[in-house]
Amino acid sequence: MLKMKALRMNWKITILTFGIVLFAICIGGIILIGRVVHLQEEELGQRLLVTARTVAQLPSIISGVSTGGNRQEINPIAERIRIINDVDYIVVMDMAGIRWSHPASSRIGEVSQGSDEHSAFAEHTYLSKANGEQGTAIRAFVPVMNEEHEQVGVVLVGELVPGLAGVILAMRGQIYVTVLLSLLFGVWGSWMLSRHIKEQMFQLEPEEIAQLLVERTATFNAMHEGVIAIDRWENITVFNDKAKSMLQIVGDVLGRPIREVLPDTRLPEILQLNHPIFNQEIYVGGMQIFSNRVPIKLGHQTVGAVAIFQDRTEVTKIAEELTGVKAFVDALRVQNHEYMNKLHTIGGLIQLDHKQKALDYLFQTMEAQSELSGFVSSKIADENVAGLLIGKISRGKELGIEVRLDRGSRMMRFPKHLDHHDVVVILGNLIENAFDALKHQEETKEVFISLEQDDEVLSILVEDNGSGMDEETKQHIFERGYSTKSGGNRGIGLYLISNIVSKCGGHMGVESKLGQGTSIMLTFPMIRGERDSNV
Repeated sequence: MLKMKALRMNWKITILTFGIVLFAICIGGIILIGRVVHLQEEELGQRLLVTARTVAQLPSIISGVSTGGNRQEINPIAERIRIINDVDYIVVMDMAGIRWSHPASSRIGEVSQGSDEHSAFAEHTYLSKANGEQGTAIRAFVPVMNEEHEQVGVVLVGELVPGLAGVILAMRGQIYVTVLLSLLFGVWGSWMLSRHIKEQMFQLEPEEIAQLLVERTATFNAMHEGVIAIDRWENITVFNDKAKSMLQIVGDVLGRPIREVLPDTRLPEILQLNHPIFNQEIYVGGMQIFSNRVPIKLGHQTVGAVAIFQDRTEVTKIAEELTGVKAFVDALRVQNHEYMNKLHTIGGLIQLDHKQKALDYLFQTMEAQSELSGFVSSKIADENVAGLLIGKISRGKELGIEVRLDRGSRMMRFPKHLDHHDVVVILGNLIENAFDALKHQEETKEVFISLEQDDEVLSILVEDNGSGMDEETKQHIFERGYSTKSGGNRGIGLYLISNIVSKCGGHMGVESKLGQGTSIMLTFPMIRGERDSNV
């Protein structure tokens, strides 16, 4: 079916291109025939002038048209020359305009009435094109001069110009060959051209291409991600509605240079790099987005580039919902385990009839939990961060790790470009990394957390007395996918933290020694200017 469809399309294009070729041949043929007719007229005119001069210089003709000459000899001589030179007529006239030679003997002795003859009686030699009863004729006029250089008569030599049909008939051999070769090469060239066009159009009909264009435009505009594409000359070919909304672009930008619309764009660099860049975190007008930039290739040649990007805020909201559910489940599991142990202790004391000790233990547990919750809530303004800290402290108890929160900790607001999502990612990953570093520790396991804030800077410190890191590991810990731990989906946490620090213009310091532990300090300025576009 597809083969028959492609064959029909090839024939359509072949017929169209062949028609264009045939039309061009016709136009060229008309021009060529017109040029041939013009050249034939020029050649005929020169031949007629030579014949007329020959007749005008004959002594018998000169003496014949002179007064008292033998004029009976003029016509036979002119007829012989007419036949020899293959012209239609030769007319010899005296100065009175009387014809003394003519193909029609009945016109000999009559006065010529031609409208183009007057200049010839004033010693002028020229060609004229005149319309007569038998058609259009080229006429050559030459004055007859005697030995005293006085004009005694005029010689007129004329021949009918062949019409278009006559010219075509005379050239029919050449026309047949030309038309045959043109048809053969025209059909072959049209077929090859149609095949090439079909290959370039991926065997699609014109209406199918139009439909694909409409569908593509509708699809791009329906996407929830921003899409920008450029050609090899860095002109915009795609700029969907979501991209305009995210980048606050108004109006039609198709066909315009990308650097004119987005001066600090990084999309053209893909044309030079010639390889894709995935999941890069960049900033547009203070907004954090994830961008995938891919070269567009036709065969082995890069013909453009496309960027697909998404607002990280929306992704973070989804991740927050998923993370919130997971954190809630973990907190319930930790609390359930912790409360079961405490209930077993209280139950054992009651069974041993130590009721007062059971009450003291219960009040002590309630006070410790209440004191921790009250302290964290009063020092940490954001509920998400406060809940994370309480959950991690409880998680540490379950793992046998003492998690200590600095009593001087305080965080009442977030720095510019930093929100509770980022702080949760930072603290959650740093504390979990500290727990992993203490997993095989036999001695006392400790994690120290500190959050300090003033008007200029926010500092976050997480320390552990775990296994520590060597210098080579310290150089690679912020690379995506690098991890010293086994298992999949590793090497992401510190990479995300590094991106957050870069986004907010912060600073990260890492101190670690093998067997002694690790200390990671992050500082963020409270106020920072807007960032430029990097799409």
